[in-house]
Amino acid sequence: MARIRRLAQPKPLGPVRVGADGRPRAIAGAAVVAVREEWLVEDRWWTARPLRRRYFELVLAGGRNVVCFEEEGRWFAQRA
Repeated sequence: MARIRRLAQPKPLGPVRVGADGRPRAIAGAAVVAVREEWLVEDRWWTARPLRRRYFELVLAGGRNVVCFEEEGRWFAQRA
């Protein structure tokens, strides 16, 4: 029987240096050179634990693209 796994499981990211505006400035020592996109996801608002995440699509020094979000004080990579 095949094992079922979740696709695009978020992975812990860090350390993340954040500016006063809440945007990431550096991830694991790599400077953020561009914020390509930023969006807010609000879901499960009808439950006891609603989901509210601010996502960022970033370009890091060296050209690496990262999609990340912050949740309860911890940062995660959705796609790296």
